[in-house]
Amino acid sequence: MKTIKHWINGSPVGAVDTAPVFNPATGQEQARVVLGGAAEVDAAVVAATAAFETWAESSLAQRTQVMFAFRQLLVEHEEELGRIISAEHGKTVDDARGEITRGREVVEFACGLGDVLKGSFSDQVSRGVDVHDFRQPLGVVAGITPFNFPAMVPLWMHPMAIATGNTFILKPSERDPSAANFVAELYRKAGLPDGVFNVVHGGKDAVDAILAHHGIEAVSFVGSTPIAKYVHEQATSHGKRVQALGGAKNHAVVLPDADLEFAANHITAGAYGSAGERCMAVSVAVAVGDAANSLVAVLERKAREVKVGPGDVPGTEMGPLVTKASQERVENAVGVAATQGATVVVDGRGLKVDGHEEGFFTGPSLLDRVTVQMDAYKEELFGPVLAVVRVDSLDAAIDLINANPYGNGTALFTGSGEAARRFQRRVKVGMIGINVPVPVPMSYYSFGGWKDSLVGDSPVHGPEGIRFYTRPKVVTTRWPRPAQQSTAGFNFPTSS
Repeated sequence: MKTIKHWINGSPVGAVDTAPVFNPATGQEQARVVLGGAAEVDAAVVAATAAFETWAESSLAQRTQVMFAFRQLLVEHEEELGRIISAEHGKTVDDARGEITRGREVVEFACGLGDVLKGSFSDQVSRGVDVHDFRQPLGVVAGITPFNFPAMVPLWMHPMAIATGNTFILKPSERDPSAANFVAELYRKAGLPDGVFNVVHGGKDAVDAILAHHGIEAVSFVGSTPIAKYVHEQATSHGKRVQALGGAKNHAVVLPDADLEFAANHITAGAYGSAGERCMAVSVAVAVGDAANSLVAVLERKAREVKVGPGDVPGTEMGPLVTKASQERVENAVGVAATQGATVVVDGRGLKVDGHEEGFFTGPSLLDRVTVQMDAYKEELFGPVLAVVRVDSLDAAIDLINANPYGNGTALFTGSGEAARRFQRRVKVGMIGINVPVPVPMSYYSFGGWKDSLVGDSPVHGPEGIRFYTRPKVVTTRWPRPAQQSTAGFNFPTSS
């Protein structure tokens, strides 16, 4: 059986302790992943610290050349990497290729950092005095990433960090760890020096070691809100910068003037794509006024049409959940919703896929007449469950969203520009889609929500990513002529 090892200083490194890696479509163990802790994290820090000494002094041209080569390798190996992701996560190969593409967009942004990193210059701020500024890398930085996007979420982090001159340690999810090692191999082929990119596998021991290690300057994290708060608290207490992105409960509001077929198509994809295991999934459809009955009828039809099966089978639209525990948790949530008064319009529980009866499959579930008091509304289910909440007006929908503790993403389906403008100005959410169900911004904008969806104030990639992985210097210079030397004044300098 394959053993997935750490990647430290350009080489695979083993360990004594291992954990199983399952194929979610079959329910069978397919590999073992090594579990690291303080010793492995320290070894990675030692390697990354040594590599930083030369990588930080490399030219922008050298870093850009590596990024261009890495980007091309991602293109050439997209199918292979997509199948690796599908086999360990369960999502369809097409969906996996999609996440690679969205991650590659950040690499493309990193290819152009020469322009983004240009500083400013002010001539003659005082007589014979000029001022300029520039940004420098932090040192060794780390990323702790979730199972749901084993390629894309790390790609939001390490290309930005490496292109700005830092060295990087990735701690991926132990549920689907192979993508991280595959990316490490691509970096090696792209010409990245050993030690600049490292991978340490493991669970809480590895996480805690990263948060406490004095040699790590910054930590990026994506995961649940309770863990994001823990990461932020622990890492900042050890003097580190922190990006900590948490959970979500994303609402898609549908007005009566919306094209219901269009809205239902996109909400169905947003709710059930990747089996609902994404922080930008549409988990709540807010039906406004007269739209409700018709919308639920169309959503029911669309949910029943979703093709569920193994991710590597052509035509599959939704694969299994990542673990047996996830399957049981999601199906239990549907049962609880029914007991609390929700109408189960489509029940995805108990689905069996021919030839994959032991797989972690559940079908799409659609719940109607859900209220804010129900667990199906309050909890982030992280599965293929769409809850429909009925309200009387757009203002009521906005109030509903603003009262929710999460503020990651939201969407509005409408034909009214006035309603769209009112919605996007008043709603307290970080990323908004107008007739777009999953409003993930392009790489040259930053990704981050509001409220409990972002702990601290540091979104990822885009301009905020540059700011996070660098620190500024401001230099004030004077070059007096030898014949014009003058005594220094004791008063506070202003202009002269």
